[in-house]
Amino acid sequence: MNVSVSLLLTAVILCAVGALLMLTRPLTRILLGAVVAGNGINLLVLASTGRAGEEPLLYGVPLGRVTDPLPQAIALTAIVITLATTAFLLAMAYRGHQLTGTDEVHDDLEDRRIVLRAEVRDERSELREEYRTGPERTPEDRDRFREERRRLRARLRADRALQARGRDATGNLWHDVLGADPEDYPDPGPGPGSGDGGGDGGGDGDGDGGSGGPRTGSGPAGTGPADTDPDTTAHDTGPDPLDDPDRGAAG
Repeated sequence: MNVSVSLLLTAVILCAVGALLMLTRPLTRILLGAVVAGNGINLLVLASTGRAGEEPLLYGVPLGRVTDPLPQAIALTAIVITLATTAFLLAMAYRGHQLTGTDEVHDDLEDRRIVLRAEVRDERSELREEYRTGPERTPEDRDRFREERRRLRARLRADRALQARGRDATGNLWHDVLGADPEDYPDPGPGPGSGDGGGDGGGDGDGDGGSGGPRTGSGPAGTGPADTDPDTTAHDTGPDPLDDPDRGAAG
């Protein structure tokens, strides 16, 4: 079987370029990579037909001079599959750009959280080992250790908050998936606590200064819902032994 070297080389180059493009993050490049790789695969299939011959008709053509029709049928099927894949990736890129403003494929939030927790755990172990094996423990070392530990816990708390925001689908789920017009979202209006305070008290006597707008919390300052960290409440089950490195060393 005679194979065209130029056709085979072109097919290999197209497949390599398409594979490199599909390994990137933007969906636009992934789409281009799928198209280029599909064309390269079609060329590989056509190169497997051997030398060029006459049309594989049923009558009037010698069988020894016709081209193998099977690779041509496979190439036609591959073209249809490539068109379907292109349409699917194009729709994904369009919807991703409409929802997030970019066509880049982001990491899964749960995978990022697992990787971050492992990284934080390793750093905490390294800091604790460095603190315990030090020549002497000064107040500065203790403060530095606790500051690093607070920084690592803040990273975990921020990642949990990001994951919670990613799971929160506001509004109609159909609109969240397919998009919605601005008029489909209702106007929330003024919230509680936005009233105009300071009345005139009414009557001829001394006024009470007006009732003002409604208050949203009756507790002291710093104890309202805005000051509550749901991640800390949900995940902190007690004092961490790493708060006092000497306790872990004694145990």
